[in-house]
Amino acid sequence: MISIFRLKNIISIKDFEREDIEYILNEASKLENIAKSKETCEELKGKILGLMFFEPSTRTKLSFETAIKRLGGDGIGFENSGSSSVSKGESIADTAKMFEGYCDALVIRHELEGVSKFISGIVDVPVINAGDGAGQHPTQTLLDLYTIKNEIGSIDNLKIALIGDLKFGRTVHSLSNALSLFNNVKIYLVSPKELKMPQEILIDLNKTNIEYEEVDNIESIIDDVDVLYVTRIQKERFPDIDDYMKIKGAYVINKKMLEGKDLIVMHPLPRIDEIAGDVDDTKYNKYFTQAANAVPVRMAILKTLIKNNPK
Repeated sequence: MISIFRLKNIISIKDFEREDIEYILNEASKLENIAKSKETCEELKGKILGLMFFEPSTRTKLSFETAIKRLGGDGIGFENSGSSSVSKGESIADTAKMFEGYCDALVIRHELEGVSKFISGIVDVPVINAGDGAGQHPTQTLLDLYTIKNEIGSIDNLKIALIGDLKFGRTVHSLSNALSLFNNVKIYLVSPKELKMPQEILIDLNKTNIEYEEVDNIESIIDDVDVLYVTRIQKERFPDIDDYMKIKGAYVINKKMLEGKDLIVMHPLPRIDEIAGDVDDTKYNKYFTQAANAVPVRMAILKTLIKNNPK
């Protein structure tokens, strides 16, 4: 286990080495008791986190707010561009520079790819990408890996099915890149042809030793996998609603199809109809645990970045 974390910013999971991931997961395990007990500590007492959410968010924004408060700090920000001066014509760069003056780190969600990277180049405080369009969502990937490690015991030797919207799903883009850093992992890419994994992600995977297979149905692989990682078909990413309606509900996981299987079901949430409610009370359901794990993992991220990069 390495004793330092190399990165100042968290923009893309592609910037990580395996050791960086393991560092954050190890730090999260140390903070889990504080997160679960709903107590606070003074690790980041007096520190302020800037939350720049130009795109709607529930779990990501709330878990970052919870994480900074559990560490003894506080957060300020906005939850959509309409409640910021961007709606008056202020540039994103000016908004970011203003936040830099108030905060010790920035968390940014935006509908356009590359915004977090751009901002990281003009401010001196750490920047965390909380999701950029159909690009990356690196902190979601870290909590996904934390959940897998806690529930299964290891990320090595894993067989995982990524299901649903692989074209626009930034969570599966980041997770695919991260899994390629581990040993003997196989990924099944399960999607309709309209939502297949982008070629640039497949090119990245082809440069590694990871094995992957594209399939269009769950039944053919469900007996072989350790994890079903389900994503929703994202209505907001479709310019034509008719295209969305054609494939809405293409994959639905229910209790009956899981019976007798040795696997877990994960989902970055929100879900619509892709996991039936009858799965919620089964041993397979790990998606609510996954959501709760956001707090210790994001606590670990904030503690590491802010302490390594004092203002």
